[in-house]
Amino acid sequence: MKLEGSCHCKAVRFSVESAEPYPFMRCYCSICRKTAGAGGYAINLGGDHRTLSVQGRENLSIYQARMVDAETGAVRISDGQRHFCKLCGSALWLWDPNWPDLVHPHASAIDSDLPSPPASTHLMLGSKASWVEPQLGPDDRCFDEYPDESLAQWHQRLGLQGTSG
Repeated sequence: MKLEGSCHCKAVRFSVESAEPYPFMRCYCSICRKTAGAGGYAINLGGDHRTLSVQGRENLSIYQARMVDAETGAVRISDGQRHFCKLCGSALWLWDPNWPDLVHPHASAIDSDLPSPPASTHLMLGSKASWVEPQLGPDDRCFDEYPDESLAQWHQRLGLQGTSG
């Protein structure tokens, strides 16, 4: 499925092909929550980085999160590159050189109609803000940290691989 997206001010527009277009997860980690979260979480999709086409690239900026080790307090910079519009601040997508074939657009930046997921994966609940009350469906799965299946595996398990609704 071709996904088309943009920032709020339309200075950046992009498209990407996705074999996994269902917004399957809600991430409650502090990075997603603070850089892109509405409702206390962010939703990322999967896309083929080779197909990413961007208009307005000059209006992009990249944030690489500071990661603090809970045990030692050591700080490192994440390899993940969170792209956003430097004019309006809209979070657009995440790309990580450790997985160069993938790009993860934020569902909130997608202008195309997305298929409605039959269930959600709630991850990083151990990091959620105290005021957040997750909206759980009967078939949703919850994880304090990372889930036991990938975005592609979730689509496969539910028979949604390569479909868009």
